[in-house]
Amino acid sequence: QVQLVESGGGLVQPGGSLRLSCVASGSIISINAMSWYRQAPGKERELVGGIISGGSTNYADSVKGRFTISRDNAKNTVYLQMNSLKPEKTAVYYCHADLNSQSEDDGTNYYGMYYWGKGTLVTVSS
Repeated sequence: QVQLVESGGGLVQPGGSLRLSCVASGSIISINAMSWYRQAPGKERELVGGIISGGSTNYADSVKGRFTISRDNAKNTVYLQMNSLKPEKTAVYYCHADLNSQSEDDGTNYYGMYYWGKGTLVTVSS
């Protein structure tokens, strides 16, 4: 009933920029936090950064100063602006949400549920 859909991935040259979006849809009451993760080929998924309902953000040390996470609460959308992309950081980027929702079947409220998007591929190559 709740879906996260990422978009904006693609091919970008080293040093270039890209902006990813993630839209949360469904019977959402409110969103506690949204985060971005990435998984490079052959490696484990790692946290890129996140934003909580109050607007505070946190980032992995490897992306601080280059990546920016922002959020449009009215659209249940989180963005990841990536600048100065490095070739070794080709990866699938995943959106994650910690949110509160209501069942469309019986109206039950669920708090603090975790959801993942299916990911969007970012290829950094010349």
